[in-house]
Amino acid sequence: MSEIGGPVHLVGIGGMHMSAIGQLLLERGVAVSGSDLRASAFTDRLGAMGARVVIGEHAAGNVGDAALVVTTAAAADDNPELAEARRRGIPLLLRAEMVARLMEGKRVIAVAGAHGKTTTSSMIAFILVQAGRRPMYLLGGESIDLGGHAAWGEGDLCVVEADEYRRAFHEYEPAVAVVTNVEADHLDYYRTAAAYHEAFEVFARKIVEGGTLIACWDDAGARAVSEAIEDGPVRVESYGTEGTRFWQATDVAVEETGAAFTLRRGGGVLGRIHLRHPGMHVVRNATAAAAVCVGLGVPFETVAEALGNFHGARRRFETVGEAAGVLVMDDYAHHPTEVRATLTAARGRFAGRRIIGVYQPHTYSRISYLWDEWTACWEGLDELIVLETYAAREVPVAGRSARDLVAAITRPTAHYAKDFEDAATQAAALARPGDVVFTIGAGDVVDIGPMLLERLR
Repeated sequence: MSEIGGPVHLVGIGGMHMSAIGQLLLERGVAVSGSDLRASAFTDRLGAMGARVVIGEHAAGNVGDAALVVTTAAAADDNPELAEARRRGIPLLLRAEMVARLMEGKRVIAVAGAHGKTTTSSMIAFILVQAGRRPMYLLGGESIDLGGHAAWGEGDLCVVEADEYRRAFHEYEPAVAVVTNVEADHLDYYRTAAAYHEAFEVFARKIVEGGTLIACWDDAGARAVSEAIEDGPVRVESYGTEGTRFWQATDVAVEETGAAFTLRRGGGVLGRIHLRHPGMHVVRNATAAAAVCVGLGVPFETVAEALGNFHGARRRFETVGEAAGVLVMDDYAHHPTEVRATLTAARGRFAGRRIIGVYQPHTYSRISYLWDEWTACWEGLDELIVLETYAAREVPVAGRSARDLVAAITRPTAHYAKDFEDAATQAAALARPGDVVFTIGAGDVVDIGPMLLERLR
């Protein structure tokens, strides 16, 4: 890492990625301050580590004596803290630019994709930790196994979740890049599916000369990215469950309690891998993680053992609790493809049980441009409760509200909830002993689980 003099001020310090930056800086002895609109476990943790955290309105005075200001792409240009940094001539970096500075001097493993990147990057980081490689990592979710989402590490490797929003991943120059899938998303920014796909090709071309792209052959978008760069100075390795030319998961068994598969490399058998979570998407993620780590010289036996002990990232098919015979689960799924994968896994895991979903739409634009998919991705649920949209940075889109979505969904029966209290009350009334309730979405819908358990008790 090039020398970073503090204090560093983080605008939106409570976000997943921004809090990771704060933690890494504090671990290196750099003074950190930050601001956010709401307190969270992340802001509490950073405060306990020594950061000066201001909760509430963003204000020029929050910048203090910062020598560097880092901001999320979600912060508006007229944010008073950004305006103050410009007025005073304080260097201003976007989050991804700061991450790139933190990773300087490391061999970077960057995991990109519309879906699966948090689980895949968490698997890779956990395997490397178990192998004694002491990696630095910055994840897009909290790893249950690693006890968090960031660590400086002391080795030469860095695992980073490469977020495509606003082309953030173009700041990275990985030695190894994984592309799990490419399915149009963030069209509020990219506008067209073609522009979104092109961004992944640009990312793949950022791989250092002699580096490796590991792309999912089961996904047409990821396959197109690999084909676009296969004549370049980068080694291209495919992975998947069928038709792949390099890493392949065969003899796949998906059961209630998890999944298992045989990993092959170039036709040769490496061995059997057992997973704690069900679902073909989990098998593919594990195949990618194994490909990366075996390619880095980790013995297959170490890889298989680590994956067998892998519990996952928080908010990914996570158990919240159980009361009155009702099991409450939570999942971060916020795209129709992710919802389908979650519900398919749920139907396999909880065969014969009623499943109720409590869904919080995430951003008006995503609901709007994927409208037809959102009305038809709920197969596997017996009842669905839809909350008001988590707006993030956006304003409502006419005709695409949560109420409109409820009216458009024909199966299962869908109910509108005006707020969390209403959603928890409705879920408690619908749930019967033996049922499973999933809270679903990328916003703060996770807070409903404990509310529901309290009502059931």
